[in-house]
Amino acid sequence: MENKLHIVFWDIPFPADYGGVIDAFYRLQALHQAGMDITIHCFQYGERQPNTALKKYCSKIFYYPRTTGWRGLHASLPYIVSSRCHPELLKNLCMDDAPILFEGIHTTYFLNDPKLDKRHKLIRTHNVESAYYSQLSNNTKQLFKKIYYAWESNRLAVYEKSLQHAQCLFPIAKHDTTFFQNLYPKLPVMYTAAFHPFSEVISAIGQGNYCLYHGNLQIAENEKAAQFLIQDVFANTDFSLVIAGKNPSKNLMRLQSKNIQIIANPSDSELNEWIVNAHIHVLPSFQTTGLKLKLLHALFAGRHCIANAEMLTGSDLEDAVLLANDANDFKKQIAMYMKIPFTEADKEKRKQLLQAFSNALNAQKIISKLH
Repeated sequence: MENKLHIVFWDIPFPADYGGVIDAFYRLQALHQAGMDITIHCFQYGERQPNTALKKYCSKIFYYPRTTGWRGLHASLPYIVSSRCHPELLKNLCMDDAPILFEGIHTTYFLNDPKLDKRHKLIRTHNVESAYYSQLSNNTKQLFKKIYYAWESNRLAVYEKSLQHAQCLFPIAKHDTTFFQNLYPKLPVMYTAAFHPFSEVISAIGQGNYCLYHGNLQIAENEKAAQFLIQDVFANTDFSLVIAGKNPSKNLMRLQSKNIQIIANPSDSELNEWIVNAHIHVLPSFQTTGLKLKLLHALFAGRHCIANAEMLTGSDLEDAVLLANDANDFKKQIAMYMKIPFTEADKEKRKQLLQAFSNALNAQKIISKLH
């Protein structure tokens, strides 16, 4: 069992086309490349389907339907946990004695099950989920969603205390690491940076002619960031802004103008083109939870990056970006850096700052805690 591992995913981790799944898929890839024999367990829901591409990275794959809607509700558990409790998962985890990596608090329904008492159990925490859902509640204007997010946040705050039944936690952000270390002073908690598709910094030397914001635009926080950029930063300026991402709302699409373009649902190759060719990446955030993978994408593949403190929280990447904490700061930095080419020296500095984000290095952190 020395090199065997079960990984339980809250979703199907391919295609790697949104933040959490990008981190999960490239962790799977890195652990496979490090020699691990992996069995994966995936909850299936929504439009994501079983994908044969995953067979390259694991010896066995199991899929389980997620119990969505009212049938997934539980009297006391958070919905993101109670809706992922298929009995076949527990049965398949008991096929052998290999350690188990739970991807997110979402997958931990069986964490404290007596049948897993003697197993080595690890958790990759994506966020402090209670704080994440609280901020989602604050950031949405839809009453039903606001109530649901607040309800889920309260349940998660209670449920998070049960993570002490694991043998190690791997938070994605440094402030999350501090939170869990304080919550569980006797439990090993090891900060492990986000996994990603980049093996090297590929930022293009030179100059572009537009600014870019990219992200999953159906997420309330990302839509809020896009609206902030359009209405508070780029309105009444001559600077060009491109916003690219999944499923922008009709309200957001209506905000396009002569200098503001929204690219709906770009392919991976199209998005990479926009990222590489932008001169400045503008990255506001209104949540301090987790680590935003859009920041890593911009740093590995883009030129200048302007971000606020919320985007940077827990990343240790303050020296890799230009800081702007309000609309006027963004305007000043944009006006200055649109005139300044991205240089070879800028690229070398970024390479040094991103060394801690080596997938191979971070895979070894996880492997070191498997037994």
